[in-house]
Amino acid sequence: MPLLAMFLIIFSLGLVNSVTGGVRWGLLGEIVPDDAYILARSVFNMLVGVMQIIGYALGGALIAVLSPRQALLVSAGLYLVGAAIVRFGLTARAPRATGRPSVRETWRVNRQLWSLPARRHIYLALWVPNGLIVGCQALYVPYAPASAGVLFMATALGMLAGDTIVGRFVPRRLRSRLVTPLRLLLAAPILLFVLPLPVPVAALLLAVAAAGFSAGLLLQDLLIALIPDDMRGQALGLHTSGLFTMQAVGATIAGLVAQFMPTGAAMSVMAIASLLVTLVLTPALRQAVTASRVMSPTSSGR
Repeated sequence: MPLLAMFLIIFSLGLVNSVTGGVRWGLLGEIVPDDAYILARSVFNMLVGVMQIIGYALGGALIAVLSPRQALLVSAGLYLVGAAIVRFGLTARAPRATGRPSVRETWRVNRQLWSLPARRHIYLALWVPNGLIVGCQALYVPYAPASAGVLFMATALGMLAGDTIVGRFVPRRLRSRLVTPLRLLLAAPILLFVLPLPVPVAALLLAVAAAGFSAGLLLQDLLIALIPDDMRGQALGLHTSGLFTMQAVGATIAGLVAQFMPTGAAMSVMAIASLLVTLVLTPALRQAVTASRVMSPTSSGR
């Protein structure tokens, strides 16, 4: 397939995922009570982590016995099975927003979401540090061509552990205090990649760092407290599309940086950038926490 055609397919997938992400998380917010959203979202993330680990193992096994094209067809078939489960397994629900849907209305609501400084800073904290660290992940293959799968699996395990601990065991009164420490954890271990590391050590560091992705759960909890019910689905859709966009930007930046230095050093540079963004946003996030406590009694209809 021509490279341009591949890009068009990937672009189309991203376009669809940005819509379905908003629908999915908005629906989750309807199904579970407000104070259970973080636990429910962590369960989703845990399942994703488990399936990523299984997927890497199954994908490697498929490639061993099938061609890459045949393995992709198997993957497409599994997506169709998932689509059928969604189609016939979910109950129809009334739309949260009223009025005629349109691109203009979407942009209007997005501008409204972006206009509040507290929401804006939460979005930036959700998108930018995460995207820069995903840029590090984009360098796993050139960093360790023969062991990249191990690094990806270690990352998935770290995300699984972080989401489990934060979603299930961290009390609500401590959640806002952990946002910045977890964002720092997301990047700090990767600073050591400037050194030559054995693959087991690199995998351990990446697993520890990936636990920091659980800060996204806490930031989403803050975001939901600042959003009216009828805008929740679109607000979470904006989060999803912005996250995908920043991940693509992060991967592009990481690839450019890696053109001028060793791959491990490039990963460390991306980690430094993530740390700097986290530190710059920390004062604004403290203000966002205060705003969420003020608005939460009315923003979610409670």
